[in-house]
Parts: sequence; C-alpha cells; structure tokens
Amino acid sequence: MQEIIAGVDVGGTSIKAALFTTEGNMIRKKTAATLAGAEAGSVIAQMRDLVEALLAETGIPKTKLLGIGAGIPGPVDPAAGRVLEAVNLGWKLTMLGDILEQLVNVPVYVENDANLAALGEMWLGAGRGAKDLVALTLGSGIGCGIILNGRIVGGASGGGGEIGHMTIEPSGGPACSCGRTGCLETFASATAIIREAERAARAGSSKILAATLLTQKKLTAKDVFAAVSARDESAIAVIDQASYYLGLACSHLAAILNPARIIFGGGVSQAGSELFDRVRHYFSRFAPAYAVCDILPAALGNDAGVIGGAWLVRSHLR
Repeated sequence: MQEIIAGVDVGGTSIKAALFTTEGNMIRKKTAATLAGAEAGSVIAQMRDLVEALLAETGIPKTKLLGIGAGIPGPVDPAAGRVLEAVNLGWKLTMLGDILEQLVNVPVYVENDANLAALGEMWLGAGRGAKDLVALTLGSGIGCGIILNGRIVGGASGGGGEIGHMTIEPSGGPACSCGRTGCLETFASATAIIREAERAARAGSSKILAATLLTQKKLTAKDVFAAVSARDESAIAVIDQASYYLGLACSHLAAILNPARIIFGGGVSQAGSELFDRVRHYFSRFAPAYAVCDILPAALGNDAGVIGGAWLVRSHLR
C-alpha cells in the first residue's frame, strides 16, 4: 500500500484535514467545527481524531502515514513546533508539534496557516512553477505568506508576512484590532469593504446597498461586488478604494521581494475582474519598472491550507 501524508488546517470556526499521496493527489478530506472556547489540548485531540477518522474511512493503516503538516492562525516557531500565539483560538506558547506527535506517533510539522496556503498554491495552485511568490488571503483580515526560492519567509520571531498590519495610510484611519490605525486590513479587507458599503447605504448614496441592508440587516462583500456589477457608483468607489490600497501594498512587496507572482485568495478574491483589473491598474502606477509580476486569483480555494500542510511533510522527506 502506498505511503501517505496529511495536512490539517485549524481555524477559529472549523478544522480541515486531508490525506494525500506524496505526489499531491487528495485521497479524502474531512471537516469539523472547532470546539468553541476549548483549551488547546481538546482542539489538538480533535486534530488527531480527524486524521484517525480519515485513516479508518479509507482503510489505510497508520503505519503508512509519514507525517502531518498543521497550519495555525498566528505566529509560530516551526523549528520547535510551537504556536507562539493564536488569538482566535486563545492559545499562547503551545507546543502543538510535541503534543500531536505524542497522540498520533508520527512526525508533525507546524506552520502559520497563511504560509501553508502559500505553499499549497506554489505546489499545486496558481503559483505552480514559481519559486518566488506572495500569497494574500483577503477575508475578515488580510493574511500573507511569502515564499522566496521555494522557502517560507518566517522572520526572526515568526511574524514574517503580516502585511495586514503594514501601515499603508500614515495619516491614520479606522482603528485596527492590533490597536493602531492606518493598517492595510482596515482599508482593504472584507471587513473594511463592508464597513464602507454600509456607511454609503446609511447615508443614502446607494439605493442598491440601502435596499440590501434593509432586507438583510447587514451586508457582505459579495453584496458589494454585486452592486459594482450593477454599476452602482458608491459601490464602485468602495471597491476602488480597497483596490488602491491593495495595489499600493503589492507595489511595496514587489519593490522589496521582486516576486514572480502575487496571488489573492480568500472570499474577496472571488470578485473577479471588478477587483483584479483595478488592483493591477494601481499596481502598475506605483510599482518600480523592474517589478514585473503577475497578480492572479488563487486556484485552490479552501483546500490551499491542507495541501500546503501535505507539502510541508513532503519537503521533510527529501
């Protein structure tokens, strides 16, 4: 029987796990709701249970499992397998690698979840064939994984790639969850887009958004992009502002890192040309002449993290 590898992607609301061949073919995937408010040990036991359930369902003996790559939302120390902090999970200085290894008796490798998504896209997604790339995740916040010469840039304390908290507007702006103002994610995340769209709706400058808000009581980024497609001027202004800041941020990444590709994943990235055409426009305006790179949508969707986890195991087998 063929040897296999596993990827696990832990989020504040759900945990995804999947088994793969060493060539990257997904065998089976399983998802469970993350235990709300549970201590780290209980959530790590959930991770074990998901992997063991997958093995049982596929009839694959544990002896064929070569390792697990686990992604966590927060800075990590990969060498120690330690989660430095995961705010959404309530973890701090958690020895995830050691604990999970003791539970499953196979090697466990730990990384930040955005980094794993970047690795997944590099291996089997929109970054295939590129060794220098940046992968942004545009959701309620903005995550980022940076890969140079095929390797993750983690930084001195595991915080490499925290582009969501790059100061993009020195004059200030809405308060960020980090306690500062001017951060990229306060201008270009789904949260920021929704905030500005609801402001336009309440001000009466957008009939489409106002009607949607009245019916649904709240807006989504998808609602805003639907209004853009209907050529609603206020919605267009909201998306143009977010695109401006994303294009500016990408130009900074390009000037410093010179990646071959910048990949956008997450819910906002599904907006298509309404977003990407504008981001590319502003990127070309701000980027240095030598910084020619493709700005592309991610290809792997919600599977990027577990695929990256499998790649992480595979990279240690060489």
